[in-house]
Amino acid sequence: MSSISPIKCFVCDRIGTIKKGQNKYFVKEMLSGYVVLGDFQYFHGYTLFISKVHTDELYKLDKREQENFLKEMALVAEAVIKAFKPKKLNYELLGNTDSHLHWHLIPRYGTDPRPETGIWAIDFKIRCNKDTRPTEYQLTQMRKKLLLELNQLLK
Repeated sequence: MSSISPIKCFVCDRIGTIKKGQNKYFVKEMLSGYVVLGDFQYFHGYTLFISKVHTDELYKLDKREQENFLKEMALVAEAVIKAFKPKKLNYELLGNTDSHLHWHLIPRYGTDPRPETGIWAIDFKIRCNKDTRPTEYQLTQMRKKLLLELNQLLK
């Protein structure tokens, strides 16, 4: 299983910061990927599950890697629900911009301004600005909550 791409890849670069202990959003390493909180938290608890394998399509993983990745993504999703208690959780595996398998696990709440749409319909300047970036304290608390739930599920 290879985790670093020979070509320039934003997601592989982020994995590099995790491996160096320099990614403050990192929560936990799993067998098939890395759990990280989103840099911006317009949707409180927004989490990503990043594949260790650099590939652009799920079907390109061998069957065992697919099974591990999907099984672990479901565990991460359950932990996000238990930690942050959203009304609903959205799952997205896109790759249109960053062509490296990664799940977006997006908590949706009753206060959601556009519950009928995907988050991408909400203007980037609203979702991703200085006001939606968590403080160090908030980030630490979120990581602790998510890690606690992940560890409980993995027992």
